[in-house]
Amino acid sequence: MSAVFKFCPQCATPLAEITLAEDGGDKTRLRCPSCDFTHWNNPTPVLAAVIEYRGQVLLARNAAWPGKMYALITGFMEAGETPEEGIAREIAEETNLHTSALKLLGVYDFQRMNQVIIAYHAVCDGEVKLSPELVDYRLYDLQDVKCWPAGTGYALAEFLRSRGHEPEFIDPVWRKDIEQRAD
Repeated sequence: MSAVFKFCPQCATPLAEITLAEDGGDKTRLRCPSCDFTHWNNPTPVLAAVIEYRGQVLLARNAAWPGKMYALITGFMEAGETPEEGIAREIAEETNLHTSALKLLGVYDFQRMNQVIIAYHAVCDGEVKLSPELVDYRLYDLQDVKCWPAGTGYALAEFLRSRGHEPEFIDPVWRKDIEQRAD
């Protein structure tokens, strides 16, 4: 069991894997043996956008990523905002683009990162200016964009299908496929 917390945020006692009966049966979670705090470790909601910009799909490369992989604009929702407000804010922060239309594509599971992805199709305009978080972007015609077999890649595939294109998926095992996509 992966842990974000090692110590109880209420009393500083080391957390332990403790099994207790819950509504769905016995469940092992990180719990405090002193004050009964439970670290639920629920998935984090993440917002994502398939950005349609001047008739093409905009994919960006994060500065922290190795290789030449390009993907959707993503980010975390802030307290007090709706998912729609959050993704429009993330798009503006990361690309300087204005969102003129949003449509929910779907909700996608991303267990490897303990996330639930809420993905939108965003129609955007303006002049692209990347935040320091991003190092590059590329524009792809719908027939040329390739998807990846993970959360946001499935959202991109859903968008392509909605536009009459059968998505092509890259094989993530082969690093050269990812790098070719960037060329």
